[in-house]
This record gives sequence, structure tokens and C-alpha cells, in this order.
Amino acid sequence: MRLAVFTPLPPVRSGIADYAVELLDRLGSRHQIQVYAASRDEVALWNGRALRFTVHDAHEFVCAAHRSAHDRVIFQAGNSWCHDYMWPYLFQYRGLVVLHDAQLHHARAWSLLRRKRTADYRAELRFNQPELPPEAAEPAIHGFAGPLYYAWPMLRTVFSASHRVAVHNPSLAGELRTAFPETPVDAIRMGVGQPVASAAQIAAVRARHDIPPGGIVVAAFGGVSEEKRIVPLLRAVAVARRYEPGVRAILVGPALPHFDAVAIAREMGLADAVICTGYVPDEEVAAYLGAADIVSCLRWPSARETSASWLRAIGAGRSTIVTDLAQQTDVPTLDPRSWTVLDAAPKKTARAPIAVSIDVLDEDHSLTLALKRLIGDRTLRTRLGAAAQAHWRANHTLEHMAEDYERLLSAPIPSGLATGQASGLPPHLRRDGLEHARSLLASLTDQITVPLP
Repeated sequence: MRLAVFTPLPPVRSGIADYAVELLDRLGSRHQIQVYAASRDEVALWNGRALRFTVHDAHEFVCAAHRSAHDRVIFQAGNSWCHDYMWPYLFQYRGLVVLHDAQLHHARAWSLLRRKRTADYRAELRFNQPELPPEAAEPAIHGFAGPLYYAWPMLRTVFSASHRVAVHNPSLAGELRTAFPETPVDAIRMGVGQPVASAAQIAAVRARHDIPPGGIVVAAFGGVSEEKRIVPLLRAVAVARRYEPGVRAILVGPALPHFDAVAIAREMGLADAVICTGYVPDEEVAAYLGAADIVSCLRWPSARETSASWLRAIGAGRSTIVTDLAQQTDVPTLDPRSWTVLDAAPKKTARAPIAVSIDVLDEDHSLTLALKRLIGDRTLRTRLGAAAQAHWRANHTLEHMAEDYERLLSAPIPSGLATGQASGLPPHLRRDGLEHARSLLASLTDQITVPLP
């Protein structure tokens, strides 16, 4: 099958970019894949290995679509700036949209408002959230939207322009089917490769950061932001180190301009216990996971995303701490207030817990209890890590993900890729950029008389 795929790629620092390379490298053994990226200069190699797809500038897609050069088009859509280039194509060409977040408001508002397209933003918010009063757009236009973005997901435009949508969580898929019954919604498993590092690589990471022998390492991965609950995590570390002075917190990922974790640690008296690595190359992540005893995968607020960082941590057999979010109620976890199992799945048989989950309404208290217990109980850490790795192996390998994509690719789609005028989208989203050319051709046609033979 000939696939056109819109996605960010490395070196863009995006979890979806890494996800796309791993996925397409597997699909490429069975399909002809052309990736349409913001620039053709993006990735050609992955971990030193040649890839099974070609990369093209996105603007080349229009000609390819007119030539019917593809059998399917796939959009990897997320709530981030790095998806900005694909919006015009998503709204013009019906495809399979893989939705990595359950809301796209941040990304769409950033795309429109930074270009001063305030009228278009108002029109899209009105179309996506018809229950809101007209003046609801004004806080975002004037820079004061903040948490309101999470309340107004702005998904209807995407569902109206797509022939099918897929998400990485079954409960979310059910909610979206109810909200958008006109568009098929599928749940597909997210898969990640198993992070593997040698004992020497792990020892090198611990030595690099002066981790004392036997010192317990609590790690968090990804961009160091408030949403990763770094402040509550450091407060819990401050309490835990009274019982285990050798504990260290390693924040593995790039610092963000609006959040200074180093200054926060200093104010808490944790300057000697907190390590901020900055950006770490992909090939070193496995060693950092191996060096960690506990991995914090907290998140709030959440866009209902499935965390690839968490999946990598459990794939590495680490004991993890997660926020008790709606998208994770289908996995068994431990409540640190009672150390009983939380499991929303039908209980035909008891399932071993694979993480410790934190109630966001009791965050500081629960997180402190969790860290104190995990730091002092190596047996519990080992048991959680083993159950977590078994869960990854049964549900979240790259092979699982590729299998689910193959199932979706075999599903029938409406004839043709063009969205056309039937979706009811706001007028500015129905324009394909050729209006001026058509008007010129129409005026020429009126002036040309072809003599009859």
C-alpha cells in the first residue's frame, strides 16, 4: 500500500517524532511510505540505521494527491507547535488522524493567533464549541486563556475533516465516539521499544552525576515543566531524604524558559540532591532509565495523552509513580494511602499492580507516602517493576502498535482523498489556496474562442 504520512520527525524534539520513526520503520517493510514533513532535511538515519521511508517537503503533497499517488493518508496530530505545518492539509484531504492528545486548543490557538488571524480563531472556536458565548474567544486573543484551553478541546474541526480517527486509549475512544458519532473512532495500542543498557553504561551515568554507592535515584523524563509535577515531587524528595540521605532526584530533559527547577531546588534546600541534565540524546535514555530506582511519570493538567515516557519506564522494568488519570484507570495500580489495588477493569481475576498512582487532590500527602515506601522497600520496587515490564510485553511493544495500524489500514475508506465542501467546516478551512488561480483561468476561458473545424 502507498502511504502518505504527515508527522514531525527527528531532530524535532517531540515524542511523536520518535514514535513516528519507530512505527514507520516497521510499516515500511510492507508498504511504500512517503513522509511529508515541515522540511525534507529531517531525519534520514535512526540510531545509525537507514530508514524504510522517504521524506518530502509537505508542499509536494498537493501534486502527489492530484496524481492519486497514495492509497492512504495519515496525520499524526498532537497538541504542539511542531504539527503546525500540517493543518492546511488535514483540513483539505480526508485521512486517518491519529490523535495523540484529547484536545488541540493550545496548538490551534498558537497557529492562528501568532499570525493575527483573530477572525479565523473566533470562527473555529464557535464551530468547535457551539455551546460557548461569542465573547469566549477574547481571553485567548488577548493572551489570558491559560487553563481554559483544557476545557475547550477544539476537536470538531478535525473530526469533520477526517474519515477516521484513532487514539491510544480505549476509554477515550468510547467518549469520542459518543461526542462525534459521524466519524469512526478506533483505539490502537501505543508501542515503544524496550530500553536496554549495559551495566557499564548504567554505572557511567551514576558516576557522571556523583550518585553515591547504594544511593536511591528518583528520575523524571521529558521537558522539565510544572505540568510534570516537579514541585510536588521535589517537596516529597525533601521529606524522603530525612529518612534516606542518599536519595537523589534526576530531571532528565531540557529545561523550559518559564520553569526554573534549579532555582526551585535551591529554595527548598535541595541543591545537592537535585540534578538537571538538560537535553539527553535518545541513545542515552536507556542508561538513565537503568540508573533510576523509581521513575516519576506524574502529569497535571492532562490532555488525556498516553505517555510514551511511562511506557519506556515500564518496558525497562522500573517502578513508577503516575497520576491517577482517566486514561490510566484500566491498569491496576497501588494507592499509597492504603497500599490497596485500584483496578477499574472487570475483575475476573486479580491483577498485579504495575505502578503507584497519586490522587491529584491529595498530591503532596500521597506522593510523600509513595516515595517513603518505595525508597525503603526494594522488594516492592522489584515486584512493581517486574509486573510493569510484563504489562509492557503483553500490550505495548512496537509489534503491537504496528499490528493495530495494519488493521486500520485494511479498513475501507470513502472514495478519494479530497475533503471538498461537504464537511461544513468554517469557510476559511474550506479554501484550498487555488481560488485566485481559478479566477484567472475563468477570465481567460471567457476570452478564448476556439474555432469549430
